[in-house]
Amino acid sequence: MRTDFDILIAGGGLVGSCLAALLAHETAFDDLDIAVLEANPPQMPPPDDQVDLRVSAISRASQRILEHVGAWQRIEAQHQSAYREMVVWDASGQADGSASVRFSSAETAEPDLGHIVENRRIAWSLAETPALTERVTLLNASLEGLELEPEHVRVTLDDGRRFTAALVVGADGASSATRRLAGIEMAGWDYEQRAVVAHVATERSHASTAWQRFLPDGPIALLPLGDGRSSIVWTTTPGHADTLLAADDESFAAAVGEACDHVLGAVRANGPRAAFPLASKYALHYSKPGFVLVGDAAHVVHPLAGQGVNLGFMDCAALVQTLAQAYVIDGDVAALRRSKTLRSYERWRKSENLLAMGLIDAIGKLFRSRDPTFVSLRAAGMGIVDRSGFVKRALVARALGLAGDVPAIVRAAR
Repeated sequence: MRTDFDILIAGGGLVGSCLAALLAHETAFDDLDIAVLEANPPQMPPPDDQVDLRVSAISRASQRILEHVGAWQRIEAQHQSAYREMVVWDASGQADGSASVRFSSAETAEPDLGHIVENRRIAWSLAETPALTERVTLLNASLEGLELEPEHVRVTLDDGRRFTAALVVGADGASSATRRLAGIEMAGWDYEQRAVVAHVATERSHASTAWQRFLPDGPIALLPLGDGRSSIVWTTTPGHADTLLAADDESFAAAVGEACDHVLGAVRANGPRAAFPLASKYALHYSKPGFVLVGDAAHVVHPLAGQGVNLGFMDCAALVQTLAQAYVIDGDVAALRRSKTLRSYERWRKSENLLAMGLIDAIGKLFRSRDPTFVSLRAAGMGIVDRSGFVKRALVARALGLAGDVPAIVRAAR
């Protein structure tokens, strides 16, 4: 049956835009009609040097995916803050003590361990890739209705327009309307924690290093920014988060300095702050005939390992690879919506995502214990990891997105 679009992506944020760019860049799909439904499309970042609060730690795998579509090259060098080392330590010890682990790119074949980049610059770089601007239709509206019919999917927009598509992809985030309308349930748990984010200046240079200290209520991370400041992500209780948001700049800076054990000296803070609740959730199913989920619409993880958007980008690359293989073999748009095709993607990415979620949750639980005996064992274990080059290289490979069953475009760039 003829449809208005072959593939319609609901959600044009980081993950939705990445998927659109990958689809538009895939030569096997040159004859397909692709659309993105997004009420608030990405806007050009301001020309000044102001750094937005919302940043992501971009892994090597994500960098390769962005390079593949020409988006990474569009992000100015001063907005790609590489970090070459990462220091993780327990609140019971010091950053240079026995209860710490130092990861370094010098111990691997990689030039760095990742980059800290503003979300808005990634979004704009994706939205401006030539393949996307030339081949993808933007529907500037919100989703009102979704009907999964035998031969197509019918979508209704909030402005009254109605379209049909062979395949609809839900890329509309953790509160996904498409997932709800498709009747797919989520499982998981709330952490009863909030992440406080802000940018701070420090007495000493961050030295292109990411610092993370595990406190009893959650970790505090200092991520290096290109302007010399550090972006903090402080996981704590809701009550403490409210106190931090309400504090004056001096009190907030003092609290941050104490929480990170003054690892970079005195702290200064005079910018905006925000907080958001934390959870770990996953969709019970990623797909139905003619419908599939990617990114936070399918899985939400704790930010302590910085894997959220990276898992979403890997979803996109895996989905495009799966769809392209099916389309080339069958030569029929119907192949894009078949259960066999979409379940192949679901099996692939669900196993990888659940593994990542399990590891992240286990790390969080490991460091939340306050039992003195367990604290001592934990400190000893960190020392063992720090002295094991093999273990550290394995952990770095996983964090970079280069371990496990990765999409071809990530492998090909090695």
